[in-house]
Amino acid sequence: MERYKISVVVPVYNAERYLTQCVESLCRQRYGNMEIVLVDDGSTDKSGAMCDDFAYRDRRIRVVHKKNGGLVSAWKRGVAAADGDYICFVDSDDWIDDTMLCEMGAHLTGGKREVIASDYVIEKEDGGQKFVFQQLSPGEYTGERLEKEVVRNLLGHEERYICISRCMKLLSRELVCKNAVYSDPAVRMGEDMTLILPALADCERVVVMDHKAYYHYRYVAASMVHGYDVGFYESIQLLYHIVRRVLGDKFEGEAQSFMEGQARKEYIFLLLLVLKNEARGNKAGYLTNIARICREPYVRELVRENPVKVRRLSNRLLYAVLKHPDDARIRLLRLAMVLFYLGKG
Repeated sequence: MERYKISVVVPVYNAERYLTQCVESLCRQRYGNMEIVLVDDGSTDKSGAMCDDFAYRDRRIRVVHKKNGGLVSAWKRGVAAADGDYICFVDSDDWIDDTMLCEMGAHLTGGKREVIASDYVIEKEDGGQKFVFQQLSPGEYTGERLEKEVVRNLLGHEERYICISRCMKLLSRELVCKNAVYSDPAVRMGEDMTLILPALADCERVVVMDHKAYYHYRYVAASMVHGYDVGFYESIQLLYHIVRRVLGDKFEGEAQSFMEGQARKEYIFLLLLVLKNEARGNKAGYLTNIARICREPYVRELVRENPVKVRRLSNRLLYAVLKHPDDARIRLLRLAMVLFYLGKG
């Protein structure tokens, strides 16, 4: 069962507050044939020294120190340094259950194009938890079933059929190395899609674990309440450009046309995130920016020609503004976002 080596790649940047819990959870794994690659991405706190100390105490740990370049550059460096048959990504402020690699590793076959996917738990600061499960039914997906139930549902839905995060998965090394070319450090939101979308498009076998939430994702409310990304819209536009490039490379004929239609719907859902970023965080310029984005000719045509199904209450308001960007609706959106996130804070 452990003849395949798993490399756990952990990008680290100023994570001294959470790093010990993360690394200790990796060291407790019951899967013997593994290595842990900690990538110190130019941390300015004690994280780099902590990584070296972990490596001194556990021979399975290797450390890469690099100049700060962002998350994408960090995990890419980690993959380059890793020598496992499979890659598992864990973020430095998260942690995993002791049995994760052992139980997921039991499903590995040595295939060059396979992915094992698990579920995760959102860990809130107040101690609350929210379990998130794949919409896909547990089981093995290959051939026509993989194409119809997994690949064709990767884009264009409000809720993911399969989590697009690079974490919570075992990925064949070939899938990661071949498709890392699409990942651009300039993409700051949804950057995992630039790896997982092409990887799943190339995949020949996907296994969805049976409601196994091994991965613990730490939700930090303060970063959500107070954050405003000035270049968010431009980052989303770049992401959409990369998605279309992936589809052009990976699909042809009817399949390509279908996936491009799904990508247009996906872009609408991404635009809802853009509006949320502006309404929540841009106190001075939200009205001008939202109106400008929503009234762009391309956006108007996109929204008109590609209706999407929206169920979440917050998304309904965002979608209403996207379709009808008058000042009254935009101000109402701003009020709703402020009240909601003040309550979170």
